Amino acid sequence: MKRILVGVLSLLCCLGAATHAAEEKMAVADLSKIKVLDLRTAQSLALAGNPNMEASQARVEQARARVSQAVATWWPSLDVTGSGARVRLSDSSYQGNQRLAALWGGATDQSTDRYGAGAQATWGLFDGFYRTFREQQAVFDEQSVAAALVDSRRLLVTSVAEAFLNAQLAQTRVDIARADETFYTRQLEDAQNRYNVGAGPWGDVLNIKVQLNTAKTGLMLYQREFEAAGYGLAALLGLPEAEFPPHVRLEALDRESATKGQQKTPEVLIKEALAARPDIRRLEMVVKQAEAAKGVAKAPFYPKVQVAGVVEGVREGDAGLGSDDFGSTVGMNMSWNLYAGGADKARMIEAEQAKREAVYTLAGLRNSVAAEIRQDLALLAAAQEQVRLQRETVKLVEENRDLAKNEYEAGEASLVRLNEAQRDLNTTYGRLAQALVSYQLAMQRLLSATGQNLAPFDSPAKSK
Repeated sequence: MKRILVGVLSLLCCLGAATHAAEEKMAVADLSKIKVLDLRTAQSLALAGNPNMEASQARVEQARARVSQAVATWWPSLDVTGSGARVRLSDSSYQGNQRLAALWGGATDQSTDRYGAGAQATWGLFDGFYRTFREQQAVFDEQSVAAALVDSRRLLVTSVAEAFLNAQLAQTRVDIARADETFYTRQLEDAQNRYNVGAGPWGDVLNIKVQLNTAKTGLMLYQREFEAAGYGLAALLGLPEAEFPPHVRLEALDRESATKGQQKTPEVLIKEALAARPDIRRLEMVVKQAEAAKGVAKAPFYPKVQVAGVVEGVREGDAGLGSDDFGSTVGMNMSWNLYAGGADKARMIEAEQAKREAVYTLAGLRNSVAAEIRQDLALLAAAQEQVRLQRETVKLVEENRDLAKNEYEAGEASLVRLNEAQRDLNTTYGRLAQALVSYQLAMQRLLSATGQNLAPFDSPAKSK
């Protein structure tokens, strides 16, 4: 029998461990079939695989369970009890019992077995509205935590956008540096050929070699920057050990992408943000929680009324309790604390100040949201103008570089002018890429500030 019991316990432990392991298994973003990663896909993968989102969802489930706990207090409570005891009287008590029993011609034992069983039901009829406000607190807490989950998703989408765009900029710089290396490699071949046939100076060969080494150095530097940016992006995507897959390339930065300005006024955007931002919603629920907390703090000023019923039986000698061994009690009791050293009043003051804090915190956040939107609009307009200017500059510099290249190959211009034109082209390409990324970042931040950046994605918090 003992071996069977040990085996059953071992099996239950194994099943419990397996269930626990299954529950702890985390979803991991699958990039095995992705060759080119775009921003929208990266944000979707992050929302599905970032561990912080799972932690936030777990907090929502905890809050939901607290609501159930608060609702449960409205129902009666039923408790059952059972007891068994071996009672041995002291010698003096035993002798006294013997003398009393002898008067009636009976006998008594020094040791007896005593068994008892019972059931008690209690139901609170009135508690100063404590349960009402406690339930409200739990409901508002659940809504607050749910809003915090949505806000975490909003911030995650913004963080992924910033990490992706910064990595995309680093990748673009790698492409520019690689094109620069290719350009000077070809120029070196031409200069070497001209020198070999006596049509060009050795100084041009040396100069181009220097420029080629500079291009290789820049390429290596930008490759390391792209690698570092990939680690940050991989961490946001929830990839194991924050390792970005080497086979995945980010979507190329579109040099001709449309840069539309914001058509809505700041006042309209601020109004929309105050209605849509989940962090505003969270603090609104915190204010309501604080209001409910005032009701909870006020409950001790009222009496408490409770009805209780008890069925209890006791038997000596054996555990076979029968109906004759049970008695019952039904009653109602009321308690009212009249003085507690000022603790109840202090709790009321604390609750009132907590609500005051929540109200002012919400007002401060509303002001911050308005300022954030106005700043993002200004940065978006500036970035849009920068993109326009850099696109015009690229066309001019490309034409100038091509002209310098043709003139150098025709022997009408020096290598110095060609090098200068090539450097200007690389610099302008880099500035255009920076302007495009700045514009996209400003747009993403404005979407986040207005609470609209989650619109393309399904929200689990809303679907539940």
